[in-house]
Amino acid sequence: MNAALPFGFSVDQDGVALLTLDRQPTLNSLTFEVYAALERLFLGLQTDASVKALVLTGAGRGFCSGGSVDEIIAPLLQRDLAETLRFTRMTGAVVRNMRRLDQPIVAAVNGVAAGAGAVLALASDLRVLSDRASFAFLFSRVGLTGADMGAAWLLPKVIGAGRAAELLLLGDKIDAQECWRIGLANRVVPHDQMLGEAMALAKRLATGPRLAHGMTKRMLTNESGMDLDSAIEQEAQAQALLLRAQDHREFYEAWQARRPPRFEGR
Repeated sequence: MNAALPFGFSVDQDGVALLTLDRQPTLNSLTFEVYAALERLFLGLQTDASVKALVLTGAGRGFCSGGSVDEIIAPLLQRDLAETLRFTRMTGAVVRNMRRLDQPIVAAVNGVAAGAGAVLALASDLRVLSDRASFAFLFSRVGLTGADMGAAWLLPKVIGAGRAAELLLLGDKIDAQECWRIGLANRVVPHDQMLGEAMALAKRLATGPRLAHGMTKRMLTNESGMDLDSAIEQEAQAQALLLRAQDHREFYEAWQARRPPRFEGR
């Protein structure tokens, strides 16, 4: 694990970063320190051209069990409202920074993803699940709102309003096959193939047209609150920009030369 970070972080020769939450005795629960480091890391990646895609996973048996009971919940009960609000705004900033990244994020969910851990996987662009994985948006089961860290905005867009309400209100645990059935998982694979599948998917994204991927992510977020006419106009403007970009010209020149395109993200 990188000594400067409270989790593992490395970047391979293809520009694929691997972020591994690593507090195995507590199924990779989150602490104040981990939250703060995630917020800073995702913010910094917005201007880091060396990272072209990112895989988020957990070490050992769990993906992430959410906020630590001993290291977050207990101390927060001793704090005033202003201090508590600073904390909840920081946790939301982690998701905001994830969603603002042009680089695609692939969650490799190797085990339980509960509470804030479920939201971290949800905030990723794609989710590859081990057949041993499970999700639980369990905030309401501990007396908290199910709307946390953007979950009530993100989850209906992935699985629909009705199923999102059920998961956020009841906090029930659902297994990998149910995640696949309702559209929360993009892939469900045997446990020993999960990380390899996620890394291969991230490599494909990293070596593809990064400018196009970043604009697609931005449009998916921007258009969520628009009417159809506004969305069509925004897409027209975005596409006009990319039609003039070097990556699209490279596609055309490669097509003429009958060779694979070499996208440079510009």
